[in-house]
Amino acid sequence: MSFKFSFTESSDYKERYWVLQAIVVLIFIGLAARAFYLQILDKEFLRKQGDARMVRSEVINAHRGMIMDRNGVPLAVSTPVTSIWINPKEIFELAHPPQEENPKKQKQPVFLDYNAIASAIGIEPNELRSKVEANPKKEFMYLKRHLAPDVAKVILEREFPAVYGINEYHRYYPQGEATAHVIGFTDLDDKGREGVELAFDKSLTGISGLQRVIKDRKGRKVKDVMQLRPAKAGQDIYLSFDARVQYIAHRELAKAVQEHEAEAAYLVAIDVKTGEILAMVNQPAYNPNNRSKLVPDQLRNRSITDMFEPGSTMKVFTVMAALESGKYTTSSLFNTNPGRFQVYNKTVTDHNNYGIINLETLIVKSSNVASAQIAGSLPKETLPMIHRRFGFGSVTESGFPGESRGILQPPQRWNPVEVATMSYGYGVSVTALQLARAYAAIANHGVSHPISLTKLTQAPQSTALISDKIVSQLFPMMESVVSSDGTAIKAAIPGYRVAGKTGTAHKAKAGSYAKDEYMSLFAGFAPVSDPRVVMVVVMDGAKKGGYYGGTVSAPVFSRVMAETLRLMNIPLDKSLDAPVKAKAKTTIITPPLVTQPKGHS
Repeated sequence: MSFKFSFTESSDYKERYWVLQAIVVLIFIGLAARAFYLQILDKEFLRKQGDARMVRSEVINAHRGMIMDRNGVPLAVSTPVTSIWINPKEIFELAHPPQEENPKKQKQPVFLDYNAIASAIGIEPNELRSKVEANPKKEFMYLKRHLAPDVAKVILEREFPAVYGINEYHRYYPQGEATAHVIGFTDLDDKGREGVELAFDKSLTGISGLQRVIKDRKGRKVKDVMQLRPAKAGQDIYLSFDARVQYIAHRELAKAVQEHEAEAAYLVAIDVKTGEILAMVNQPAYNPNNRSKLVPDQLRNRSITDMFEPGSTMKVFTVMAALESGKYTTSSLFNTNPGRFQVYNKTVTDHNNYGIINLETLIVKSSNVASAQIAGSLPKETLPMIHRRFGFGSVTESGFPGESRGILQPPQRWNPVEVATMSYGYGVSVTALQLARAYAAIANHGVSHPISLTKLTQAPQSTALISDKIVSQLFPMMESVVSSDGTAIKAAIPGYRVAGKTGTAHKAKAGSYAKDEYMSLFAGFAPVSDPRVVMVVVMDGAKKGGYYGGTVSAPVFSRVMAETLRLMNIPLDKSLDAPVKAKAKTTIITPPLVTQPKGHS
């Protein structure tokens, strides 16, 4: 058999051949032109594509500023940690590689071993799987925050797919519970959430830096290319607090709460000469380094948030108003017989019938009757205005977050009954810090300084609230309280003269007063010859061993104040072996009696 091809068939074949050849040549020329353009004319494109796969911009976390006490003792520091994170999008892409036309180039699916990674990090496998699979387009997700660098290194060395580490800082509080309510704490992102950490968050927070790095295909940093912006550490803060005094106060307050089975307690100590807070302690406390079992009620800085009626500690201001009015002197006498006094529909009573007494005895024996008589004999606005002048009813502007302003009745409520109750510490609510500030002004001879929670570098501003002549008359009265004849003998300190006032008040609950629940207070200062430290101790709901301020609060004052004065190297102002004695009683023969105001029986 033979085949024959026509001329026409041969021509068609050659034509198709040359067309095909031309197409191939054109494709080749096109590819060559494209390569020339990219490599010669548009090299920037390739460079950018290469950089996108290798060069990254990485944040340099800034070091948060330290918080220190007035002597440079660290109260809050930042330590380097490593946080483990995962890229869910990358996990999804590894498990679902794109289809390749060439089977030899087809990538095999890579699956994350959830059990292995969960075991290494210490989380539940199912929890990990659900989080990752629920966010297939997310490129960043934390797995474990703030691991010790050596622990994180062990995890990262196992080279789990799409699992990486980032360097961060973790806040640590060396003083633990002792400074918890003052310092507060930060969250996982190193932002202040309570206390000083919150109040000074802007200053403490640094400015993050930025650097360009080269990473390999597994996301590991290979080389630092350049620093685009240096990290700027946060500002260090020096507080006015003395860590030693703070710890002593914490120890003694915790001991007293346990001894008296109290619900809570708080203590504030202030430098009389400067207005700086030396200590502020609350019970119950918490450990800021381990907040896993923290309950919200523990977070309250009760010294500035909790308001209470201060009871007889306010009688000092009642006597002050009496002396400033010019109507009374230290020799003025008050007939408290028969131990009760009627103010319209309210009966004011004393614990005992003290008979005829002077201002000093009013303070020493804490007479409600004499206090009410003074209040009723003065213009109704006199006593509330004294309270307002000494800062009650307004915040101290200390800078602490959440500070309460207290409660001072408005003028329309300044009726005889309200004013009478205010004279002995009811009908007005204060915070421990407010009370300490007011007593600091008394101790400083009538001059007030702004409250400061940071260490001062220059002399503070001062405001005269009342004349030194009047305040000087209060000193011996308040010192007599801390005598064998007073209510606060347990506040006495060997070697130092102490002045102060006790207070015991029924707790206000649900619009009335609890019958068997009390606030127990002692507010005082030392040494009397040259006052340096004011301290307020409040016991809330003492149930065992008494509930009077002189019984449960005064001993705490004595122990903490004694060590505070020693640490501050304050000279003794009396003999160490000098006994605490009552002053000689004055016999009254024919006393002129204070006339009761009209409307009172």
